[in-house]
Parts: sequence; C-alpha cells; structure tokens
Amino acid sequence: MKRILVLVSGSGSNLQAILDNCASGKIAGEVVGVISNKADAYGLVRAQTAGVATAILAQQQFASRAEYDVALQALMDDYQPDLVVLAGFMRILSADLVRHFAGRMINIHPSLLPKYQGLHTHQRAIDAGDSEHGASVHFVTEELDGGPVILQARVPIFEGDDVEEVAARVQVQEHSIYPLVVQWFCEGRLRMQGDTVLLDGIVLGPAGHACE
Repeated sequence: MKRILVLVSGSGSNLQAILDNCASGKIAGEVVGVISNKADAYGLVRAQTAGVATAILAQQQFASRAEYDVALQALMDDYQPDLVVLAGFMRILSADLVRHFAGRMINIHPSLLPKYQGLHTHQRAIDAGDSEHGASVHFVTEELDGGPVILQARVPIFEGDDVEEVAARVQVQEHSIYPLVVQWFCEGRLRMQGDTVLLDGIVLGPAGHACE
C-alpha cells in the first residue's frame, strides 16, 4: 500500500474523491496525512472525518517563503510519502522542495494545459471564446503548471455559460481523473522520466494519456 500525502488550502473536494476511492479499494494506497496552510480549510474536516492525520502550517508563522518551504518539506517528510497530491494547495512551491519530491508529486489544474497556466482559467477560456475547456493532471516541476501532463478531461463550453457553470462541469471530471491517476501511480504503472511521462512503460504525448 502506497503512502499518500495530500496538501489542501480549501474545500478539498478532490481530496474527498481520493479518500472515497481508497476506502472502496480502487486505489491501492492510503492517505496518511493532510496538510493545509489554512486553518479553516474544509479539507481538514474531510480528513478528520475519515480518520486521517492532519496538520496546519500557516505562512504567517514564517518570515519568508524560503523558511516556510523548509519547514513544509520537513513536515511532509515526517509522513514518509510515496506520493504527494496537491489538491487545491494555493501556494507556489520553491524549486528545492519540488526537486526533493520530483517524480512523486502531482497536481490537478483546471485547464487543458499548456493553455491557461495560473489563475482564473474558466473566465479566461470563456473570454477567449473557447468551445471546450477541462482539467489536467500533471507531475509537478519547477515551472508553474508546466510539468508533463498525465491525463486530461475535456468539457464543452456552451454559449451563455458563466464561470460557475463551467467550473462545475470541470469539477465533475476532476473527481474522476485525479483518483485514476493516483491509482495508476500506486499500482506502479506511472512514472516521470525527465520531462516525459511513462504509463505502462509507454511514453505519453504532450496531452497525456488519451482517455475517452
């Protein structure tokens, strides 16, 4: 059983999807801890309800981002994770921390990367007149939202859609593809090699695994 550590800043709906899939046996792993930089993050409640250990590390306790990340890395190492899952963790991680967990840290981003790195992705897709949008699971590298893509899910954008409608459509897909990628990793099927992703030993293309 792989040891999974999840970092959250908010509601933790993707954390809940992973917890549910672990509980049902679909993921051959266990969430051993949840860390948040926000004391009021609902993701902490979800973890505690599931009997998972939690920790809060607030940035206000530290004089600099570098000091915070040193403390965060030490705290993360305490859980001895095989896989680190960023589930709405709203901090840019330092290069040293990212390198420390290279190949065993993943993130989900609400866009079809490489489009719309950063924030406000749904509004940006609407403003651009895009007919589709989606979410991407990727390995975390030093480039913000720039690590190699593992899996994407696409959703339509209809005329007249607002941000909330698009976000809801994307979130449904996030709750499907994120646990699936965690499952692949825990089964030993998934790894990062340089700037590419291998699934079952096969190098994936820029958009990751083609999953219908």
